[in-house]
Amino acid sequence: MKRILISTLMLFFFTASFGQKFNWNKNQVIAHRGAWKKNNFPQNSIASLNEAVKLGCYGSEFDVWMTTDNILVVNHDPEFQGLTIEKVNYADLLTKTMSNGEKIPTLEAYLLAGKKQKTTKLILEIKPSLISKERGIEVTNKCIEMVKKLKVTDWVEYISFDYDYCKRILTLLPNAKVAYLKGEISAEQMKADKLTGVDYHYSVYQKDNWIENAQKLGLTVNAWTVNTVPEMQWLLAHNVEYITTNEPELLFDEIKKTPVAQGWKLKWADEFDDAGLPLTKNWGYDVGGRGWGNNELQYYTDADTANAVVKKGNLNIIALKADKENRNYTSARLVTKNKFDFKYGRVEVRAMLPKGRGLWPAIWALPTDSKYGSWPRSGEIDIMEHVGYDPDSVHGTVHTEKFNHVIHTQVGKALKVNNPYTAYHVYAIEWFTDHIDFFIDDQKYLTFKNTKKGSGDWPFDQNFHLILNVAVGGDWGGKKGVDDAAFPATMKVDYVRVFQK
Repeated sequence: MKRILISTLMLFFFTASFGQKFNWNKNQVIAHRGAWKKNNFPQNSIASLNEAVKLGCYGSEFDVWMTTDNILVVNHDPEFQGLTIEKVNYADLLTKTMSNGEKIPTLEAYLLAGKKQKTTKLILEIKPSLISKERGIEVTNKCIEMVKKLKVTDWVEYISFDYDYCKRILTLLPNAKVAYLKGEISAEQMKADKLTGVDYHYSVYQKDNWIENAQKLGLTVNAWTVNTVPEMQWLLAHNVEYITTNEPELLFDEIKKTPVAQGWKLKWADEFDDAGLPLTKNWGYDVGGRGWGNNELQYYTDADTANAVVKKGNLNIIALKADKENRNYTSARLVTKNKFDFKYGRVEVRAMLPKGRGLWPAIWALPTDSKYGSWPRSGEIDIMEHVGYDPDSVHGTVHTEKFNHVIHTQVGKALKVNNPYTAYHVYAIEWFTDHIDFFIDDQKYLTFKNTKKGSGDWPFDQNFHLILNVAVGGDWGGKKGVDDAAFPATMKVDYVRVFQK
């Protein structure tokens, strides 16, 4: 028994001493062709790989081709400085030099460089052969042979635009992490074929519930190639596992800003990626021309694309100079009432405002069931209001029984915004049990606190729903008249998102 115990202990210490100890970075960032752009490194160079490691990226993506003499090399395009890789020998490629003095890396050299660290994954893309499918399968076989030879299976994950290559990898390495790139295969088919992830252009994921469906099947979701802030934030909000980018430094910055990094989880959203009328599952309409308690001048229409239409990734709420029943203007007022009602959370709306005297666009929330009675007793939260006669000013306001504009006690604040009519801004609130914070582009400018003196002060413990509208005129919006030259006037809404903890 004593000998068995000693042998067991020796085996444990031997394994602990010589086994690999990995500490893979836990983030969504995959550097596309390495981290090359900021420091002007050559793409797919070992320098760009080392920079991705230095930045702490989860992965560094690179591309593999094979020369006529069967040498695997790393390069994105089929040509390297005028030489078609599949039609020349490796020696021919060595006559050329990258801008930093490197020669084109062989796969072997690239993998050995990557093996020196144990924090950043090597994302190996096998490029579809321009010669034949058979040659592409041969390249796939040789890539796996090289990975095994160098003992870097733990470092490497695989991607390809050729589905047969992906399946071949899994035949040779059943436990490999493999994702497909092209975009036409369903998540269900990839799951059936034992792929571990999907790596599509981000636009594919804008179809309803694509990401959620893939993740429910157990697939990881990566998006390529994402280089701008709105797309980064969209993907981060929708909790994708990975984002492939030419801008890893920018993505790291955006990860710090995303609500998800602050512990928020996306509960509901409309990204307006369809076309035509807004989705009926998300939005209803307040309809009519009765002044809406503010002597407003517009008639709100019911599901009319002249006043509410989704196109090119935006909801457009359009106020028109047009006669409708007893009114001379038409517009739309969209509501989530009884479709999405919520209590507490972070609401953010990215929007571009219409410009013109007499316009009164708003992003706001009202109680769904009016637990404490009619307005203002059950409360109102104005996330964003703008009156056109006061250019560039945006207001955040709270209304309750004790704090409202009728008795001149409302709590609110205005903030000057740069280019609200030509640039998008994010208007947001964070609503908790004891306070509501108001933000524009992550700048907090107002806090309304729960006095704990009852519903007259704080009715914000019930379900609310969201409202988007453009009013015309009214007691506040029309205080200095209406300029008919402002029409048609459009509020463009890029997205609406609601997060909760």
